[in-house]
Amino acid sequence: MGALGAIVALLVVLFLVVGVYATVKVVRAAKRGVDRTISEARRTVEDTTLRAKSFAQVGTAGELAQLRLKLRTSMRSTQDVLQAGAVEDASLKESLGLFGRLSAHGHELDEELRRLERDPDKATVAERLPELKERTEHITQAADSLRWVARDRASRFADDDLQSLRTQIDMEAGALRHWATEPPPAQTPAAWPEPAAEPTTGGEQTVGALVRRAARAGAREARDHAADTGPHVSVGEEGQAREHDLSRP
Repeated sequence: MGALGAIVALLVVLFLVVGVYATVKVVRAAKRGVDRTISEARRTVEDTTLRAKSFAQVGTAGELAQLRLKLRTSMRSTQDVLQAGAVEDASLKESLGLFGRLSAHGHELDEELRRLERDPDKATVAERLPELKERTEHITQAADSLRWVARDRASRFADDDLQSLRTQIDMEAGALRHWATEPPPAQTPAAWPEPAAEPTTGGEQTVGALVRRAARAGAREARDHAADTGPHVSVGEEGQAREHDLSRP
């Protein structure tokens, strides 16, 4: 009974720990979502304010607003492109590292421009404007270079994939259009008939054997004729008749 109670208590503690962990994760995710929303709203408001200042104000204040707006727009666009591209292209992670270092200089310059916007000494700010413009130009050019390289790389991959896809489609289309039947297999020509087997030597009937057989038949016929006609046929005549038959072809 005591062991069962210990197991139940352990399960209860385990469920509590899991519940607390899940609650903390949900709260942190919600906090990050809220912070992200607040940051985006603040950024949108600040960008709108800078855009309005760049058009409405003249002189040093308007130029500072234009520099900040140009810097923030370039850095944000490059960040979005690199982060989106790094998901599919691992080679862009190194570019993200370089952009992180560039972002540190960009944030530093943005903070300096913001302070100068509230600086009452407009003459000193005006003297520093050429330097600030040069720094802004360097940072934005570097950011633009990273952004366009990432876009060109993504476009190149898309073109290569499209070309490979078109090649595969052309091959498949060619295979589907090959509706002609295959050629019939080549027919083997009929074999020539074997020559008839010649009779064996034992059963072979030569011309001489035929002649002898004909001679015997002729002699038998002559004797029969002599017997029928009478004894006036002499043996010499019979021999002559036999020789005559033998000489007949």
